[in-house]
Amino acid sequence: MTAGAAGLLLVAGTTAATVAQAADLPPGAPPGVCPTGTEHGPPLASPTTTASRLIGGRTFLEGPAWVADPGYLLMSDMRAATGPQRVQPSTILRYTPGSATVETVIAESGSNGLAISPDGQSVVAATHDQRSVSRYQLADLSRQVVAANFQGAAFNSPNDVSIRSDGVVYFTDPDFQRGRRADAMNGRTSVFRVSGGTVSLVDDALRQPNGIALSPDGSTLYVGAYGENKIYSYPVRADGSTGTRTLFASIAGPDGGTIDCAGNVYWASGTDGLVHVFNPTGAQLGTIASAAGTTNVAFGGADRQTLFITSGRTGDSGLYSVHLGVPGYPY
Repeated sequence: MTAGAAGLLLVAGTTAATVAQAADLPPGAPPGVCPTGTEHGPPLASPTTTASRLIGGRTFLEGPAWVADPGYLLMSDMRAATGPQRVQPSTILRYTPGSATVETVIAESGSNGLAISPDGQSVVAATHDQRSVSRYQLADLSRQVVAANFQGAAFNSPNDVSIRSDGVVYFTDPDFQRGRRADAMNGRTSVFRVSGGTVSLVDDALRQPNGIALSPDGSTLYVGAYGENKIYSYPVRADGSTGTRTLFASIAGPDGGTIDCAGNVYWASGTDGLVHVFNPTGAQLGTIASAAGTTNVAFGGADRQTLFITSGRTGDSGLYSVHLGVPGYPY
């Protein structure tokens, strides 16, 4: 998206990020992701929409993320905890639309939530195997560390991740996959930011922060606090820092979430198995049903109007999809 959402026009040789920063505004989505000057209609055809199952039979799917070029979906499949430290192995899978199966991309990724870098060349993963945030280059699948610790203390088990168009990374750190490893966070479960290689604290007062998502204009960060049954929002400044959180909405067991180009918010509930859809003010527009145990959501498809949903009971976790009326921010 250009900076049109802020009433600005780009000139040759500038980017959305540089113009937004010059105006002391956060950078929005990369150019072309969200159309400007568009009046969006309702996202749902019905207040009680149902998604279609694409594949099933996986262990526990999480963290879908769409790779626009050439056009496929990545997701994590987490297995039962193993070893003396009781750490959950996981695999990154690839689903290509039209296929009845998935392919293994990284056999031992250690990942949960995924996000595609704005340039589309890498996937950033919340990797609980090393209690870190990692970057996998899509060209050769090499792994680099994005965030290893906070002020020398090991994270609990990074869970979900979101990336701003200028590369600033936000992630949640509950203790769901910490297993028997030592608690270096002294009982705190937090939200962090990574900018220029430096890890900063966003909030350490949430009970089990889980899903995390940025609005396409870059101005709002949303976090689902699983242990509180609440979704919070934070204003985001141009430098990536955040303001005071406010309550956005309440749902049972908020897991992963995403945002469309009109600012509507989609949040998966691991408790009732629904995706709850809210307008930008927090009013609920409806729900999308898939299967019990909904974990996460992501926009994708050629027109970015397909919502992919990971959902299902452990051992028969599946991927679902529904075509919506508004395109979404797929990163």
